[in-house]
Amino acid sequence: MKIVSLSEAEPRTRRVAVGTFDGLHLGHREVIRGCDTVLTFNPHPVSVLSSSHVPPLLTTMERKSELIASVGVEELVVIEFDAQFAARSPQDFIDNVLVGTLGAEHVNVGENFRFGARAQGDTALLEADERFTTTVVPMLEVDGEVVSSSHIRGLILGGAVEYADALLGAPFVIDGPVLHGEKRGRTLGFPTANLEPTNGYCTPGHGVYACRVRVESGSWYAAAANIGVRPMFETGLGELIEPYLIDFEGDLYGQQIRVEFLKRLRGEQRFDGVDSLIEQMNRDVEDARAIVAARG
Repeated sequence: MKIVSLSEAEPRTRRVAVGTFDGLHLGHREVIRGCDTVLTFNPHPVSVLSSSHVPPLLTTMERKSELIASVGVEELVVIEFDAQFAARSPQDFIDNVLVGTLGAEHVNVGENFRFGARAQGDTALLEADERFTTTVVPMLEVDGEVVSSSHIRGLILGGAVEYADALLGAPFVIDGPVLHGEKRGRTLGFPTANLEPTNGYCTPGHGVYACRVRVESGSWYAAAANIGVRPMFETGLGELIEPYLIDFEGDLYGQQIRVEFLKRLRGEQRFDGVDSLIEQMNRDVEDARAIVAARG
């Protein structure tokens, strides 16, 4: 998939899907279906329009691009969203972005799509333009719930990653470099690859999760990952993501790894002693191993 800024887009006719597409969930995939080009915004428009109300995002721009490429889109056009762009009128967006720059012959949007200064542009304005055809995709429902980025954020923050994954159509992931920690897991027999949560992005609620982890070599490992502040021990460290890679041997410090969250095994808890903690960690590892094996 080709990734370009709006100013770099070459002149040609396009079938364009337009949206923020945070998470690229099942509803977003319906909006994108049948389009060769996706037009999206970076950063999230809310960070410019109302910086005090920015939601924790589901995907980095890199992850969003990867997911969009996975559904067969030929081109991703990225608008660098700033106050100047936000001030453009809805008609200016249609005339100079969709028609003038992208040569849109067809436009797909979700039914709640708004655009232009003060979000005055709506789907009716797009449908009224005879220079291109427009498909307005209704909100998708699964089991009576509307599939939305905000709903999925709530699931992840509450630890319900298994349900979030089903609505995303792919595992929720966190990428990052492995950091040095207190190495306490090593003394317990469970050395972990520590990641710090990234400000502005979703982190699953505190607890222990069955995961898959990809290391820089490209190999995948089953893992049991703790997220929290480790209530068993007094520590000066803040919140951490601590996956223990099952059957892995080696040094991961400084490597970029990917953690896929598959299922929450239990909540964070305090134990009577180290022995009971180790017993539970052994159970967590076996549970995680079985869940990842069942996923194939």
